[in-house]
Amino acid sequence: MLSLEDKIVAITGASGGIGEATARLLAGRGAAVVLAARRGERIEAIARDIREEGGRAAACVVDVTRAEDLRRLVSTTVDRYGRIDVLVNNAGIAPLSPLAELDTENWSAMIDVNLRGTLNGIAAALPAFREQGSGHLVSIVSVAGLYGASPTMAVYAATKNAVRTVHEGLRTESTDGVVRTTAISPGYIRTDLADSMTDPRVRERIRESMDAVGISPGAVARAVAFAVEQPGDVEIGEINVRPTVQA
Repeated sequence: MLSLEDKIVAITGASGGIGEATARLLAGRGAAVVLAARRGERIEAIARDIREEGGRAAACVVDVTRAEDLRRLVSTTVDRYGRIDVLVNNAGIAPLSPLAELDTENWSAMIDVNLRGTLNGIAAALPAFREQGSGHLVSIVSVAGLYGASPTMAVYAATKNAVRTVHEGLRTESTDGVVRTTAISPGYIRTDLADSMTDPRVRERIRESMDAVGISPGAVARAVAFAVEQPGDVEIGEINVRPTVQA
């Protein structure tokens, strides 16, 4: 039987949505989890809930746009549990708007969080993975990065497509069996991602879509668990998770 017992997993963006669901599911299946996000009180509360339910969990305040914060997350995980088996790059934002609105500030924010945040995670985790002889990088991407950009999603989709490209590059450079990579692309998931959308019309449209067809964050958490629980000689490269009714 495949198992998550004794896996040590750090998760960014763990203060809600997919990150929180992933932390709770993996801990429930025996993994030790370190929750990372900017909202310290929130991740501390989730970690406390997990511990009260018999799981192992810690919290680490992290801003993924700061490389030093990701290095601290990795070192905190290793100091507490002896190693880091998996880094789940989940933090992301989506302040969508038409390009014609020239919202350059939020374009930069998406590049910094979605792409640079993933690169910061890779840079922090790879040395630890190499030193211990194994490691698994899991990134939550998006179906928006698979099929081209819909209206208002050009920059967001570009950052997600870039993360997929980085993942594929890392995979081709990691065929010695030490580092595994998995890119998971969700469709409409019921999360608070719409809260990061500054355009009220776009925000309402996305919320309506999430309410109408969105599925639970637990669906993505189960995909993460499936990829992580595989034996060391098996790599699940990409998984797409979306509602059956999503076009």
